[in-house]
Amino acid sequence: MLRVAVIGMGPIGNRHARIYREDSLAELVAVCDRIRERADTAAKALNVPAFYDAEEMLRTIRPDVCSVATGGIEYGSDHAEPTIQALKAGAHVLCEKPISNRIEEAEAMVAAARETGRCLGINFNHRFTPAARLAKRWVEEGRIGHPLFMNVGMWIKNPNESSPYFMIKALNPHTVDILRYFFGDIERVQCFATRAPGRTIWSTAQFLMQFQSGAIGTLTGSYDIERGHPMERVEAAGTKGRFVLEDMWREVTLYPAGNPEKTVFTNPVFGGMRDFEDTFRNRIHTFLEQVAAGVLPDQIDGSGADGLAAQKVLAAAVESLETGRAVVVH
Repeated sequence: MLRVAVIGMGPIGNRHARIYREDSLAELVAVCDRIRERADTAAKALNVPAFYDAEEMLRTIRPDVCSVATGGIEYGSDHAEPTIQALKAGAHVLCEKPISNRIEEAEAMVAAARETGRCLGINFNHRFTPAARLAKRWVEEGRIGHPLFMNVGMWIKNPNESSPYFMIKALNPHTVDILRYFFGDIERVQCFATRAPGRTIWSTAQFLMQFQSGAIGTLTGSYDIERGHPMERVEAAGTKGRFVLEDMWREVTLYPAGNPEKTVFTNPVFGGMRDFEDTFRNRIHTFLEQVAAGVLPDQIDGSGADGLAAQKVLAAAVESLETGRAVVVH
């Protein structure tokens, strides 16, 4: 059983902690937050010690695994320091997305994982669903053939105002990861964006992508659309067929080229995914399984390197928005 601590006890950190308590592979041993009230409230609810300094917690508890669920500017500016501290203390780390809103910090996090030989995973929970796994298998089996195009959309209502690029950097690590998960690395990107009435940030954006394979894609991201209906859709096509993944886990359909018979997976009522929190359960359990099995750090599913790659795509999108041209992803 892996001894686990959670750093950052906002709503997401508390979700991580609750899920660790349910998981047979984990023992929750501590929580930590610089805001004492948050740490104390979570500690009381979860019956574990509270800490207010990550280094003190790591030194005292010496956990095997840490979740870093801090936030900060663009939901990512506070991730680097505790992640690097935990890795250097010998813990494997599951970090919330984005890995960091600053590329240089994300690079330092990935380097620290490599230097310490610890596993660094990112909470790309959208890829950890039965429907997404099935679609990935179809791609790997060659059932859509040579990749041609992919269209991805994700939209939620988030009225918060932050930096001009808040929505681009904070929402779209998930969607860029989905693009890369199915079709591989992205080579170039061009971004167009708009502000909804009353907004000061770029609150809705369209991205045009070119993959290293030569395939092309589009991504639509928005903080302007009310919930209560599907929030994510993926359509991927190749020379042998295409698949459509509806709302992350609800349904995925394979349309073989030249064949009117389609294959459909629908999330079952009994034994299927119950709600959005199950995507966290699946992702966290997979990380625990891989750490327990001794999976090599560079083979972690949804790794820190994947998180860095996603942020580099988004950095290129920001540059494109500023310059009005397509930008090569570095």
